[in-house]
Amino acid sequence: MTSNPFLWLVLTVLDIYLWIIIAWVVASWLVAFNIINPHNQIVRTILLALARLTDPVMRPIRKVLPDLGGIDLSPMVAIIGIIFLQRLIIWLYFNYLS
Repeated sequence: MTSNPFLWLVLTVLDIYLWIIIAWVVASWLVAFNIINPHNQIVRTILLALARLTDPVMRPIRKVLPDLGGIDLSPMVAIIGIIFLQRLIIWLYFNYLS
Protein backbone atom coordinates (compact mmCIF):
# COMPACT_ATOMS: atom_id res chain seq x y z
CA MET A 1 0.00 0.00 0.00
CA THR A 2 2.68 2.45 0.95
CA SER A 3 6.42 2.59 1.31
CA ASN A 4 6.22 3.77 4.93
CA PRO A 5 7.60 0.86 7.01
CA PHE A 6 6.12 2.17 10.27
CA LEU A 7 2.62 2.27 8.77
CA TRP A 8 3.11 -1.23 7.38
CA LEU A 9 4.26 -2.54 10.78
CA VAL A 10 1.32 -1.03 12.69
CA LEU A 11 -1.24 -2.34 10.19
CA THR A 12 0.37 -5.79 10.15
CA VAL A 13 0.37 -6.04 13.95
CA LEU A 14 -3.31 -5.07 14.01
CA ASP A 15 -4.04 -7.70 11.32
CA ILE A 16 -2.24 -10.39 13.31
CA TYR A 17 -4.14 -9.47 16.47
CA LEU A 18 -7.41 -9.61 14.52
CA TRP A 19 -6.60 -13.18 13.48
CA ILE A 20 -5.65 -14.08 17.05
CA ILE A 21 -9.11 -12.94 18.19
CA ILE A 22 -10.75 -14.99 15.42
CA ALA A 23 -8.67 -18.04 16.42
CA TRP A 24 -9.74 -17.59 20.04
CA VAL A 25 -13.43 -17.41 19.04
CA VAL A 26 -13.19 -20.52 16.86
CA ALA A 27 -11.30 -22.42 19.57
CA SER A 28 -13.89 -21.48 22.19
CA TRP A 29 -16.66 -22.72 19.89
CA LEU A 30 -14.79 -25.99 19.31
CA VAL A 31 -14.51 -26.48 23.06
CA ALA A 32 -18.16 -25.55 23.65
CA PHE A 33 -19.37 -28.11 21.10
CA ASN A 34 -16.99 -30.83 22.40
CA ILE A 35 -15.10 -31.06 19.13
CA ILE A 36 -11.72 -30.59 20.80
CA ASN A 37 -10.76 -31.83 24.23
CA PRO A 38 -9.57 -29.03 26.55
CA HIS A 39 -7.95 -31.64 28.81
CA ASN A 40 -5.36 -32.44 26.13
CA GLN A 41 -2.06 -30.76 27.04
CA ILE A 42 -1.44 -29.26 23.58
CA VAL A 43 -5.00 -27.98 23.25
CA ARG A 44 -4.90 -26.54 26.76
CA THR A 45 -1.62 -24.75 26.00
CA ILE A 46 -3.04 -23.24 22.81
CA LEU A 47 -6.26 -22.17 24.57
CA LEU A 48 -4.29 -20.62 27.43
CA ALA A 49 -2.03 -18.73 25.03
CA LEU A 50 -5.00 -17.41 23.04
CA ALA A 51 -6.78 -16.40 26.26
CA ARG A 52 -3.71 -14.56 27.57
CA LEU A 53 -3.31 -12.72 24.28
CA THR A 54 -6.95 -11.65 24.02
CA ASP A 55 -7.92 -11.02 27.66
CA PRO A 56 -6.24 -7.60 27.98
CA VAL A 57 -8.50 -6.28 25.21
CA MET A 58 -11.62 -8.34 25.96
CA ARG A 59 -11.81 -7.71 29.72
CA PRO A 60 -12.50 -3.94 29.53
CA ILE A 61 -15.02 -4.50 26.73
CA ARG A 62 -16.83 -7.15 28.80
CA LYS A 63 -17.08 -4.71 31.72
CA VAL A 64 -18.89 -2.17 29.53
CA LEU A 65 -21.18 -4.54 27.61
CA PRO A 66 -24.37 -5.74 29.27
CA ASP A 67 -24.64 -9.39 30.32
CA LEU A 68 -26.43 -11.34 27.60
CA GLY A 69 -26.29 -14.73 29.25
CA GLY A 70 -24.09 -17.11 27.29
CA ILE A 71 -23.46 -14.72 24.39
CA ASP A 72 -20.14 -12.88 24.44
CA LEU A 73 -20.12 -9.92 22.07
CA SER A 74 -16.71 -8.63 23.13
CA PRO A 75 -14.83 -10.30 20.23
CA MET A 76 -17.16 -8.66 17.73
CA VAL A 77 -16.67 -5.26 19.37
CA ALA A 78 -12.89 -5.77 19.42
CA ILE A 79 -12.82 -6.78 15.74
CA ILE A 80 -14.89 -3.76 14.75
CA GLY A 81 -12.57 -1.58 16.84
CA ILE A 82 -9.45 -2.99 15.18
CA ILE A 83 -10.86 -2.49 11.68
CA PHE A 84 -11.90 1.05 12.60
CA LEU A 85 -8.43 1.77 13.99
CA GLN A 86 -6.77 0.43 10.83
CA ARG A 87 -8.93 2.60 8.59
CA LEU A 88 -8.44 5.63 10.83
CA ILE A 89 -4.65 5.21 10.70
CA ILE A 90 -4.73 4.93 6.90
CA TRP A 91 -7.04 7.94 6.60
CA LEU A 92 -4.85 10.02 8.90
CA TYR A 93 -1.72 9.00 7.05
CA PHE A 94 -3.02 9.90 3.61
CA ASN A 95 -4.82 13.09 4.67
CA TYR A 96 -2.30 14.62 7.06
CA LEU A 97 1.09 12.98 6.71
CA SER A 98 1.56 12.55 2.99
